[in-house]
Amino acid sequence: MIRLASASQSRAQLLREAGIGFIQTPVDFDEEKIVADSPKHFVYQATVGKYEAGMKQFGIEPYALLVADSVVTSQGQILRKARCVDEARNILMTQSGNVTSIITCMIYHSPALKLVDISATHYRFAPFDPDDLERYLASGAWRGKAGACMVEGFCKPYIRQVRGFESTARGLSVEVLRAFTE
Repeated sequence: MIRLASASQSRAQLLREAGIGFIQTPVDFDEEKIVADSPKHFVYQATVGKYEAGMKQFGIEPYALLVADSVVTSQGQILRKARCVDEARNILMTQSGNVTSIITCMIYHSPALKLVDISATHYRFAPFDPDDLERYLASGAWRGKAGACMVEGFCKPYIRQVRGFESTARGLSVEVLRAFTE
């Protein structure tokens, strides 16, 4: 059994789909204080911060601890979670017709193993239809999503090329994790 120290419904759904037993207990960590010179460095720092908060709050007994964070990058920019609809629009337009990389870092810690993984999935998107984009923005589904991006939702019909696992883009590298939890 795993303790998923995250409020992410996407990560919980990925664990359910993979048949990995878990309980979900979010931890509090302020990502806004992170200063990083690259997307990988940012996502690593965010994950380590969540891991340290999880270890302090829960440890690894009786459940293995799992924390993760994702960052979206396109055109050399780190695309964080949008705070308002205008910011979400700008972030999504940065990705429209371009290559977008979603980098996920996870730390899994059980009494027998500590695993740190950084994986990336790269998408080439077709230009987003303006009307479709406005419907997505109006739906609010972009809220709380790194880069306002949902490859399993809004972005899916615009994918022209993909390199990597969809699970990584959705927030948890299940293919890597599964090998150590079975």
